[in-house]
Amino acid sequence: MKFAVRSRPAPSLPGVHGPARVHRRTASLLGCLHEGDVAVVDHVDMDRDTAQALVDAGVAAVVNASPMISGRYPNLGPELLVQAGVLVVDSAGPEIFDRLKDGAEVRIDEGVVYAGDTLVAPARELTADGVRAEMGRARSGLAAQLESFTHNSTEFLRREQDLLLHGHGVPRTATDIAGRPVVVAVRSHGWEDELRGIKPFVREQRPVLIGVDRGADALASAGHRPDIVVVTGASDDQPSAAVLRKAKDVVVLVERGAPRSTTEHLERMGIRPLRFETTATTEDAALLLASAHDASLIVGVGMHATLDDFLDRQRGGLASTFLTRLKLGPDLVDAAALPRLYDGAVRPRHLLGAVVAGVLAVGAAISVTPVGQQWVDDVSPTVSSTTSDLIDNVRGILP
Repeated sequence: MKFAVRSRPAPSLPGVHGPARVHRRTASLLGCLHEGDVAVVDHVDMDRDTAQALVDAGVAAVVNASPMISGRYPNLGPELLVQAGVLVVDSAGPEIFDRLKDGAEVRIDEGVVYAGDTLVAPARELTADGVRAEMGRARSGLAAQLESFTHNSTEFLRREQDLLLHGHGVPRTATDIAGRPVVVAVRSHGWEDELRGIKPFVREQRPVLIGVDRGADALASAGHRPDIVVVTGASDDQPSAAVLRKAKDVVVLVERGAPRSTTEHLERMGIRPLRFETTATTEDAALLLASAHDASLIVGVGMHATLDDFLDRQRGGLASTFLTRLKLGPDLVDAAALPRLYDGAVRPRHLLGAVVAGVLAVGAAISVTPVGQQWVDDVSPTVSSTTSDLIDNVRGILP
């Protein structure tokens, strides 16, 4: 017997349609999204990492209760969303969370959000031209942001001077890091290409692999097993339980004096986490962990390298990132640059050198055998005669 399948009728009203996924905290919403959803968030100055996560989830539209670009600094999230073809509307107002239920079918047309035929909130649709114009205005306000950043850096250095200057407080890991290269992976914009680019390095050098938050899942999805996973105790951005259980060390960032309950959820999974008491970001804590254990080289995957990337970070993490980069200095190499320095390829001159060395080694071995000595005795008169004739010819030519 065949049963009739109910198909969803095509929307007759104009605009983008989809089920709304509503949450004030964007990080809490990311794990609940599916392709075609409309993400409703409250996120001032959306950064590029969050925007990339929304694009990866396949959302059809993003409705922001707050401005996508406030003008404080040129954040990169809105530009990425618009370039990916995601409809972006912002400034919908906080009342949208009271008027719109999670899972409700919504429609967005010309910046206006509807639930069925009911107008939920007027908003503003962001276009590529609009984003470029606002980004230009935001860049003019960087001076004030940099002044605030200088103050924050001084405060962070005061709090973390023992960690930054002497490496105090870094947990001792079961993974041996001293003298070995380390790859620190963050699930960020462009991490897939960077991981592919350093495959020869990982295959031949066998570095210690450190996954930061969901960067551990990124390593696992690329076929690697993280040796160390660094997470924040109260974060919604933690990797899967399977990856955590397979890691040799799980390092959890906690505030100083935090109770044991902060890590109880990991202990219930059979994991014995290492507490790392610091106010640094998880990304920077992973770098400091590798540096404190005398890594020979640290390769950063998904790190923030340019000024725009740097300023696009969460505001509280700017000082941590800046001072950590100063601490590591030349020991830190960006994964995007590594293929230019090391590709693991064998050059023709390497093969030629190996062949010549092999021939010389075989010749030396044969020459000490009775047969080899007989060959040398037979060849020596011929070589001596040829050499004498060559010398006589040269003398005849010379005046």
